[in-house]
Amino acid sequence: MSIHDHECRTYSGEPFNLGALQGQVLLIVNVASRCGFTSQLRDLERLYRRHRERGFTVLGFPCNQFARQAPESALDFCALCSREYGVTFPLMQKVKVNGRGAHPLFVELKRSAPGVLGTTAIKWNFTKFLVARDGRVLQRFSPGENGAALELALEQALDEH
Repeated sequence: MSIHDHECRTYSGEPFNLGALQGQVLLIVNVASRCGFTSQLRDLERLYRRHRERGFTVLGFPCNQFARQAPESALDFCALCSREYGVTFPLMQKVKVNGRGAHPLFVELKRSAPGVLGTTAIKWNFTKFLVARDGRVLQRFSPGENGAALELALEQALDEH
């Protein structure tokens, strides 16, 4: 199964087929509102605005599995992201990324790009997965990685044809 075969739901509950994003570079991130990394939403929005015309999309999936740092509804989360961080990239419904009930998209992402020493579990909020235009998972970034390494990998992915 390709990344593009997965169906998700937007923050408002509408179906969202990732197949519609085939041909774009994706950065898929599990996000939270009450995390020490929450300010990364602003950085992710900057990346999105800077590169979206080149075929780049950030997808944010709220997740409450890590110290209950995303307790609000997906609608409230979206309102907060827009108001506090200027987020315009697509936000999805709240998902589980680990364990029973993990969203199939995150099961596939973790399988395709394991973490340190081959671990598959996502360790914290703001783990990022960079996906090529053809749906290949290129790289997994830890929550703290948000800068030059991410920008370089993104540029390389955008330059691939």
